[in-house]
Amino acid sequence: MSLPPKRKPSRPTSLAELIGKALDPVIAKQGFGESDVILHWRDIAGARLAAVSDPIRLQWPPRPPGRSPEAPPDAATLVVRIEGAFALDLQHLAPLLIERVNARLGWKCVGRISIRQGPSHRAPVRPVRRPPDPQAAREAQEAVASIEDEGLRAALARLGAGALTDSRQR
Repeated sequence: MSLPPKRKPSRPTSLAELIGKALDPVIAKQGFGESDVILHWRDIAGARLAAVSDPIRLQWPPRPPGRSPEAPPDAATLVVRIEGAFALDLQHLAPLLIERVNARLGWKCVGRISIRQGPSHRAPVRPVRRPPDPQAAREAQEAVASIEDEGLRAALARLGAGALTDSRQR
């Protein structure tokens, strides 16, 4: 009598664990060995720069003839698409960005950055606005009560309530 094969213990798997494995073959066609740079671009580049840029591919230099297969490869060029107005920012931050990408990957993978100007394909991250504080809304209503035009009064009341709420939260 043979025993049934042992099954792996089942445990919940997060989507983050599965997506990296699913994307790796597709991303490898763009020169990326793994999906870390693309999936964690916001952490690597920072929120401001990541909102207007995308890593496109890694370009690896050709291996010189006669070089030992065990020798480490030459550093790659990270090609980044960025919206035109921010290209200068990326150029100035390139050494820091190279350092962050290499730290994320765990080895000196990227040696330089090549900039391609164009629109970013990332959806803009919009801050979540909380409703104004009720006390601030009352104060703003009182401040604009003497304005006769109803539309203008309502608009100024909203503006005042938001400004008072923001100043109190700081």
